Amino acid sequence: MTTQNQGLLAWIDARFPLTATIRAHLTEYYAPKNFNFWYFFGSLALMVLVLQIVTGIFLVMHYKPDASLNASGVPVAFASVEYIMREVNWGWLIRYLHSTGASAFFIVVYLHMLRGFLYGSYHKPRELVWIFGVLIFLCLMAEAFFGYLLPWGQMSYWGAQVIVNLFSAIPWVGEPLSIWIRGDYVIGDATLNRFFSFHVIAIPLVLIGLVAAHLVALHEVGSNNPDGVEIKKKVDPKTGKPLDGIPFHPYYTVKDIFGVVVFLMFFCAVVFFGPEFGGYFLEYNNFIPADPLKTPPHIAPVWYFTPFYSILRANTVNFFYVDAKLWGVIFMGLAVVVFFFLPWLDKSPVKSIRYRGPIYKTALVIFVICFAVLGYLGILPPTPERTLTAQICTILYFAFFLLMPIYTRLDRCKTPPERVTFDH
Repeated sequence: MTTQNQGLLAWIDARFPLTATIRAHLTEYYAPKNFNFWYFFGSLALMVLVLQIVTGIFLVMHYKPDASLNASGVPVAFASVEYIMREVNWGWLIRYLHSTGASAFFIVVYLHMLRGFLYGSYHKPRELVWIFGVLIFLCLMAEAFFGYLLPWGQMSYWGAQVIVNLFSAIPWVGEPLSIWIRGDYVIGDATLNRFFSFHVIAIPLVLIGLVAAHLVALHEVGSNNPDGVEIKKKVDPKTGKPLDGIPFHPYYTVKDIFGVVVFLMFFCAVVFFGPEFGGYFLEYNNFIPADPLKTPPHIAPVWYFTPFYSILRANTVNFFYVDAKLWGVIFMGLAVVVFFFLPWLDKSPVKSIRYRGPIYKTALVIFVICFAVLGYLGILPPTPERTLTAQICTILYFAFFLLMPIYTRLDRCKTPPERVTFDH
């Protein structure tokens, strides 16, 4: 660095801890040297978040949250999306980057969470890191739900109608809560403006704060690794640096750039050649203006909500004097809330799946298959056979968590190494 640059950096450091922050979280943050490709998804999630914020800013410049009809008899909100697609320079690209980015965000986050299941990233001392991550997942679901209504297409309108009406199943407070969420007795202009405010301002602020807290908590306790070995326990007596760690920058920043390039190859292929992705990323009914008087033949949420939607529909029996609809809402909520308790449900003495016994490995495979099957069934119209399959998968889904304290104790685990294993 030149003397002038050093002087400027010293001036900034005297007023803001720039150099100390870079050292703490990049150049002097030591990460385990045996990271594999599963550790790409954390940085990819951060990249997609930035992409969503940037593209969202440009979309807001031209979008109008107005449910009234224009001179052509088309809702203003829907017409503004069409204006972005057809008239704004590169507007079609910005919109497709944003819509594809929403699905990409969930793909990356689901794989990031699966990494946590594989390597026990929720074990002590990373319980708070995991809790922040689950809160991010909840905020992401809320952000996607609020944004789903904004195009004001048929599926947006009726999807919001179905989801908001679920709250009415809650005893005593359900109906007032549904009216408060809608801002009216029906889905309308007030609902659109409320959802727009939450999607553009409220939820992103909370999401950014949680991501910052997630990263700070992670760097405080250190990253997990495929062996589940705590690298801080073995340090160089002279330097105090972990013997099995390497600086995050430049080693993992370069590695993450490679992961970003590979990800963008697939991402751009979808954006340019199939942004609807067969109707899974953008439903064909959503290219039709919202019509409160015409219900689509089959209403289903976007694919990333369908596992929980299947759990909702799987409850078809009234018992304990409680309506089946309310039980569906309860179990759908519990299907997400149960993730918070994972650090205390898992009683295994080891973290990584490399050293776990056959019971946990089998249970995890069954859980992943059930989650995928529930997601697929949530897209399809219900039939007796599909409902029965969803009920079986729902039972296995919850059994994975509720029986975890038992089978993780009984599992025959291998003894993990004292140092990380690494073969370059």
